[in-house]
Amino acid sequence: MQTAIIFDMDGTLFQTNLILEPALERTFEYLRQNNLWSGATPIEKYREIMGVPLNVVWKSLCPDHSDKIREKSNQYFQAALIEEIRKGNGALYDNVLPTLQSLSESYPLFIASNGETAYLQAIMSAYNLERWIKGCYSIDIIPSKNKSLLVERILKEHNIVSGFVVGDRASDINAAIDNNLIPIAVNFDFAQLEELKKAQHIVEQFPQLIDIVKTYRIQVLEG
Repeated sequence: MQTAIIFDMDGTLFQTNLILEPALERTFEYLRQNNLWSGATPIEKYREIMGVPLNVVWKSLCPDHSDKIREKSNQYFQAALIEEIRKGNGALYDNVLPTLQSLSESYPLFIASNGETAYLQAIMSAYNLERWIKGCYSIDIIPSKNKSLLVERILKEHNIVSGFVVGDRASDINAAIDNNLIPIAVNFDFAQLEELKKAQHIVEQFPQLIDIVKTYRIQVLEG
């Protein structure tokens, strides 16, 4: 029987807020220069919907644009995000690396993210997360863009029968519940407490995960 821990990326491991504004500003400046947008960049709107699949993001940010323009906007945005990461303008949350190292000594660790593959790989490479992460899965591989199905795929591919999902939005909590895993919420930048009510635990500091996971391991051993 294999137990694993599956993490969200944006707003859970990675401080997306540090690169979000400049990348989004560059994208909407591109749209303005091409007479496809007028007015301010909808940064606050993006913050509200952070964590949903990218096709939903662009329908929300650009409701009056064609799918072709939305796709082009997303491509520009993704390239800007990756450039920001490679410049070193992003960061992991405090104590993410030592916590992952500690957890990886007892559990296989995975990532299930609504981010695109190239973006996720840029983060993985920038912080050498392959040291502790066994697999990084993008919602790209799920046609329905349903995170519960993405987590289900990880479970099947790695013969995982129990474990935890750690994330900051409702899609993470629901993915845990739908797959009979334990939902743990992080109350960081993009978290909305109303969405996290169904989580079994809410943490304010990343290292708290170690004690939470250890408690369940002790219960299993004693049982």
